[in-house]
Amino acid sequence: MRLPDSGHEPVLLDEVIRLLEPRPGQVFVDCTVGRAGHSSAIAARLGESGVLIGLDADPRNLQFAKERLQKMPCEVRLFHANFAELDDVLTEARAPLVDGILADLGISTNQLFDQSYGLSFAQPMPLDMRLDPRISTTAADLVNTMREEDLADVLFELAQERYSRRIARKIAEARRQAPITSTERLAELVRSAIPSRRGPPEKIDPATRTFMALRMAVNDELGNLDALLRRAPRHLKPGGRFGVISFHSGEDRRIKQAFRSAEQTAEPSGHVSIITKKPLSPTDQELTRNPRARSAKLRVIEKV
Repeated sequence: MRLPDSGHEPVLLDEVIRLLEPRPGQVFVDCTVGRAGHSSAIAARLGESGVLIGLDADPRNLQFAKERLQKMPCEVRLFHANFAELDDVLTEARAPLVDGILADLGISTNQLFDQSYGLSFAQPMPLDMRLDPRISTTAADLVNTMREEDLADVLFELAQERYSRRIARKIAEARRQAPITSTERLAELVRSAIPSRRGPPEKIDPATRTFMALRMAVNDELGNLDALLRRAPRHLKPGGRFGVISFHSGEDRRIKQAFRSAEQTAEPSGHVSIITKKPLSPTDQELTRNPRARSAKLRVIEKV
């Protein structure tokens, strides 16, 4: 697969710009600045009097974004932080209220192909999966030390893996012989645990769900998302908008429920209104250009 020059193509970019409406003089937060795909488009619209605040848990992507954004007309302030730390970042930035907040929950394409992350089974890699170097526990730590029952629960609860018990049993048996330390070996174990099926092959590799669940567990993705969904609406100015792009049903369900709860429950900081009654998905044209965007969904709320 040929990567774009930035190493990643932002998803639903036109929809993000249309619904979040960045304008000159505003203050915007990109909670997952990544390779600055969305940030570049937003910053270009903020003008000389605007401010872009960018967060990312991955310092390598953050450095790339810094270089890419240095010629933007607006002020750019970047922070090595997880979006669960949004309160602290905005306190440090002295911007308690902002005009827009975006979070793209997908990982950058460049991270999948970089061996140092250990995220992919497309080639042998160390079994790591940490996106933030401040995290101490790797995926190898989980698969080699978790109780078999707990590992099965992680696979089922985070990725809805229907063969979670079989996979956990296979992993437990294998690690008694030798520690599982590579993405290649883990993927082979998962595939061997899943029974063959009749008919056409699955569209995704059988190991995909296990790898997704472990990545989510290592990086506490759902816990951090819950923290963001609680905190972000409090930082919006009246008329400010908060958009989240998700990539699987567990994330989208959490976002949908949090937005409904926020709309029905008046916070001291004000009401919100749901802008997207149904989530927006990529157009056929975008999917032709970027098939990895196929599962993306965008939901947006507005402070009223």
